[in-house]
Amino acid sequence: MRLSQPRWPASVLCCTIAFALVACAGSERAADAGETGGTLIVTVPAEPNTLFPPLGSGTQGAAIIGVLFDRLAEIGDGLETYGDRGFQPRLATSWTWANDSLSIAFALDSLSRWHDGQPVTAEDVRYTFRVYTSDSLVVDNKSLLGNIDSVSVRDPRTAVFWFKRRMPRQFYDATYHMYVLPSHLLDTISMTKLESAPFGRRPVGTGRFRFVRWEPGQRIEIIADTANSRGRALLDRVIWSIAPDFGSSTVKLFAGEADFLEQLRPENLAQVARTPSLRLIDNRTLSYGFLGFNLRDRKNPSRPNAIFGDPRVRRALHMAVDRERLVRNVFDSLGMVALAPAPRALIPDTAAFKQLPYDVATANVLLDSAGWRDSDRDGVRDRDGVPLAFDILIPSSSTSRQRYAVLLQEQYRVIGVKATPKALENNAWDEAVYDRQAFDAYLGAWQPSPGLVGLLQTWASRGSSNTGRYASPVFDALLDSALTTFDPTTSRRYWARAFQQIDDDVPAVWLYEQRSPVAISRRFITTPLRADGWFVGLADWRVDPAQRIDRDRIGLGTPR
Repeated sequence: MRLSQPRWPASVLCCTIAFALVACAGSERAADAGETGGTLIVTVPAEPNTLFPPLGSGTQGAAIIGVLFDRLAEIGDGLETYGDRGFQPRLATSWTWANDSLSIAFALDSLSRWHDGQPVTAEDVRYTFRVYTSDSLVVDNKSLLGNIDSVSVRDPRTAVFWFKRRMPRQFYDATYHMYVLPSHLLDTISMTKLESAPFGRRPVGTGRFRFVRWEPGQRIEIIADTANSRGRALLDRVIWSIAPDFGSSTVKLFAGEADFLEQLRPENLAQVARTPSLRLIDNRTLSYGFLGFNLRDRKNPSRPNAIFGDPRVRRALHMAVDRERLVRNVFDSLGMVALAPAPRALIPDTAAFKQLPYDVATANVLLDSAGWRDSDRDGVRDRDGVPLAFDILIPSSSTSRQRYAVLLQEQYRVIGVKATPKALENNAWDEAVYDRQAFDAYLGAWQPSPGLVGLLQTWASRGSSNTGRYASPVFDALLDSALTTFDPTTSRRYWARAFQQIDDDVPAVWLYEQRSPVAISRRFITTPLRADGWFVGLADWRVDPAQRIDRDRIGLGTPR
């Protein structure tokens, strides 16, 4: 397949988004902040796996969980992770640091209630920490909570976090990575049975929206919690309309059956611009995409992978990929080449470490030196009778990753490597990649937490989401030093060395960062979208009074 395809000019795309941003700002200034009511329909191309916060995965579930549940404190729009600067009270109204900084006491809001009317207590906070750190559950965020020794209950309204050592991000660790759970509903359930408990399908939270129903394969509905201590949400209701794939989601959007689509393809932008009822909002997410390698044998993890266990092969597979051409082909001006396992917005100094070049000749030399040669002249290298061939697993819901897989297949063919794209339905893909690590290579995408602490989870040797089993004591030590030093200059040096180490080790090919403009009906006035989640301010979105429509015509009825 040719890498060059017709695409919209970059200038047209940028102007379209810029116009949308101006229109959005004008709408916000003209809106009456006291207006409430209306229904927002969000179309998604896949169904969440669960709405139980510790086990939720994927952007679809994250958005719903994020508005049904609360943290003790919410990070500020600047996503500052050092100390408690910029954090805003949520379930905790205030907090007190110990003199030695090894504990923080959180005073809970006496008015906070679960959606079933029960008060939020310190026992809920202690129970939440137990769940997120349980050995009986596979919780991705567990590896981010390692510096918290324990949580105790000082009194019914005061929860105390105790830390193993003083670190720059203690407050962030205690608040950002956990949504508080209702112990009165869950503590009688065995930890081993929480994953399958009905709560994951009928959650009870504390957010300004509360859960109504989940119709499998159809929709998930939430409504404003009118008794919420922080005030009811301005919208009456939000419905996630579940589509079987991305194409079906876009059809719903342009047919007027949905109001919001989180991610667009470049070819959709012009259609949004031609649709009077829609507008674009620029959305600078923190995500990055990569081709990940399994460094261990998929059947016997005690042995290295026969192909990817050799760093020469990994370097060759990296250098054979023209990442710049691929990102332009798939995303046009909405993408850029990724530099490391983190987006540029989080990297302290992008110029402080070197990238492997695109160099097909050197890639061929490296494969030759590793013993992979085309001995039978069939176009595919082999060694000891075994072809240099592997599958690339892709989630069926991601059109962009499917396109990437086909383009990678062609670039690898040039150097005698047979890479076969293999699309799996989302649940099957999650199981193969995250649960069983039953893959050779896969196209993944991460949205890391602010402050780069997510690297502990995804690429550190003991990370709970280190699916490729990358293990480097040097990288681990540099990562630890970068996260624990209080001096910003020293921290920047450690980050540069850590990124250089992982780039040299090549556990993955860093492919792209993506600008992700969202499409939304002009009826809605939004808050600014935050980089770690467009949904953070959803409770303060509202309908423009001049553009209300009757949603009863599509059978949505009246909020309960």
